[in-house]
Amino acid sequence: MPDTNLALLTQEWERAKAGAREFIEAMPDEHLGFRPTPEVLSFAGQFLHIADANYLFAAPTFGIDNPFAGQKSEQSPELQTRDALLSFVMASYDFILQGIAALAPAGLDEEVALFRWTLKRHIILAKALEHHAHHRGQTVIYFRLLGMKPPSEHLF
Repeated sequence: MPDTNLALLTQEWERAKAGAREFIEAMPDEHLGFRPTPEVLSFAGQFLHIADANYLFAAPTFGIDNPFAGQKSEQSPELQTRDALLSFVMASYDFILQGIAALAPAGLDEEVALFRWTLKRHIILAKALEHHAHHRGQTVIYFRLLGMKPPSEHLF
């Protein structure tokens, strides 16, 4: 068990990153664009949406610029291949992990502005992790609809 809150957060975000990698690697290339219905994000789009949100949550949390501000990566044709998808998504987790690594322990309780709220950093990071889990969990259905067994959720 980690001995600090920062170490625990790092462990949780590393676990989330590994889970995202496993899900992306488990989906065959020909199904990266699969959508259960036309109205929802494709499999790749779900993970690109997660990546966009990782940047969107992390930038104000850590007081750094969002390198993709104003962009919606799920609409980028160049990110629809496995290599590009994996690279972009993994970089978004690294963006969060680098922010956590740069924080002093007391920084987790500092309040920062996020959208229309002012929240403690640790709350924002928990919300970002919840967002990740929500969208990765949605892709379990994609695997099932394609007759595949999804990877484990790796809760621990």
